[in-house]
Amino acid sequence: MFIQVIKGRTTDKDALRQRHDAWRAELKPGATGYLGATAGVGADSTFVTLARFESEEAARQNSDRPEQGQWWAETEKLLEDVTFTDSTDVDVFLGGGSNDAGFVQVMIGRAKDKARFQAWERDHEDDLKRLRPDLLGGVRVWDGDRFVDTAYFTSEAEAREGEKKMDGEPALAEWQSLVDDMTFIDLTDPWLD
Repeated sequence: MFIQVIKGRTTDKDALRQRHDAWRAELKPGATGYLGATAGVGADSTFVTLARFESEEAARQNSDRPEQGQWWAETEKLLEDVTFTDSTDVDVFLGGGSNDAGFVQVMIGRAKDKARFQAWERDHEDDLKRLRPDLLGGVRVWDGDRFVDTAYFTSEAEAREGEKKMDGEPALAEWQSLVDDMTFIDLTDPWLD
């Protein structure tokens, strides 16, 4: 799987949502190898999208379409400080993303030891299922030791209640010791495809 992460600040959330919906209606049918996307805007106007493709080649073919270039030329007018991260280094946990999510939390950070971090998650997946039934799944995109992690929850209220239950949980403290430089973007109205 290949994922492109686009992040920036929007000057108009509603207009950006219209551009997103226009892409789904008009360009998605011709996007060969497109698997889906998770997008949205956080409370601080940070926009993020993770577009999933079968391969880097499929994503490149999509980007090379003239209609894609025209769509992006209009869409980027609604964004500032745009960054792109492209990666085939992807982890899926608890079955991956879910279009049933009512809330998505995007976590951007750095693993102190990537291999140890990945091993910890594999070893604790069953614990996570038991402790956090509100967590539907997730996808993590790597760029070296930096990552963009998307966690899909049933609802924001259930996610916040689940967070409270994790207070004092040794597993959470151990997970937190494996990462640093964390930023959180809460998508209370996720755009899922």
